[in-house]
Amino acid sequence: DFSGPVALADGVIAKLEALTPLAPLHQPRCLAPVRTLAAIRPRLTQIACFDTAFHHSLAPPAGRFAIPRCYDERGIRRYGFHGLSFEYVAGRLAEIAPQLVAKGTVIAHLGNGASLCALRDGRSVDTTMGLTPLDGLVMGTRCGTIDPGVLLYLQQHEKMSLEDVEHLLYHESGLFGVSGISADMRTLLASGEAAARQAVDLFTFRAAQQVAMMATTLGGLDCLVFTGGIGEHAKQIRSAIGERLVWLGMRIDATANEEARERISAGGSAVEVFVIPTNEELTIACHCAAVLRAS
Repeated sequence: DFSGPVALADGVIAKLEALTPLAPLHQPRCLAPVRTLAAIRPRLTQIACFDTAFHHSLAPPAGRFAIPRCYDERGIRRYGFHGLSFEYVAGRLAEIAPQLVAKGTVIAHLGNGASLCALRDGRSVDTTMGLTPLDGLVMGTRCGTIDPGVLLYLQQHEKMSLEDVEHLLYHESGLFGVSGISADMRTLLASGEAAARQAVDLFTFRAAQQVAMMATTLGGLDCLVFTGGIGEHAKQIRSAIGERLVWLGMRIDATANEEARERISAGGSAVEVFVIPTNEELTIACHCAAVLRAS
């Protein structure tokens, strides 16, 4: 379901409410104004665009968990998020460097929420978020990839309730949890505290590690694109990730990176590197216009 934008009839809203456990930070905030507007302006057409839709083209192994098949059949699988951002950036990359569309590209959406998307021919074939937006990269307050045994340990030995564990993973982990200072990358980069440096190092380590994972899916890496609040504005983070990926032949031009130019890879780099500001709102507007035209 929901592989593209849809008009929000009552039945659709009910289905979306049932999906709240998959995105507990986001779904309630998205649905609250929908319900309010429906009460105030019942004849107003509301359209939903889905952050998961872009990932419907995931390669089969990339979408599956290694759990019994019956759970996959019940929809417990990897869906991915940030699709509206990835869709926009993929379109802009096709305009800027059309020769790269058919090649292996990774888009790094780095912000308070963060994920990677591997693309070939402009289509998503792998991504770092899974069933929920909790998986993958280190984020502002979310842990990203974690050994599932940690969750069992917290419940069995730390006597934490399911609700306590959920709150820990979504609200007290990530950059905030590691640093004990802030979830804001700008604050951590400006801090002289060792814990802040440790949080930043973990962020760039995991990001580079998972770029390499995406490159494995693609069979190589031809292009890396930075986007999102951190990806677009934190030159130190782009540089640190690039340094961790030198073994892939990636070279970032220091001056271009300092100035956040559109193309920041150095001459002779085996991987093209870009900074492309995202525009999820424009993607949403285009999808809504298409739905209205079709109706």
